Amino acid sequence: MNKHTIIAAMTLSLALTTSAWAGHGNADAAKEKATTVCAACHGPDGNSPTPAFPKLAGQNEDYLKAMLQHYRSKQRTNAIMTGQAEKLTDQEIADLAAYFSQQTGLLVKR
Repeated sequence: MNKHTIIAAMTLSLALTTSAWAGHGNADAAKEKATTVCAACHGPDGNSPTPAFPKLAGQNEDYLKAMLQHYRSKQRTNAIMTGQAEKLTDQEIADLAAYFSQQTGLLVKR
């Protein structure tokens, strides 16, 4: 391999590795927003105190990310959630999804 091919291969490898990790959320980064803003409807740990709002605790992280992205893009509509999601960055969405997915809540019965 020549020098340019090796450099190109290394650059591509680094870019793919970085993009693969870019979507992972940081639960700690979302804790403040989750326990204040989101808590008003969903409870501080995602266990909503009322059946009118979904329980987020224990939901699949990818599902939570997708739903927030759908609210933000208006693929899914709800006056409250669309307004909240419009303000979120991709990283904030990933962080919130990580936070709520790590909370104790929904259990799968076997």
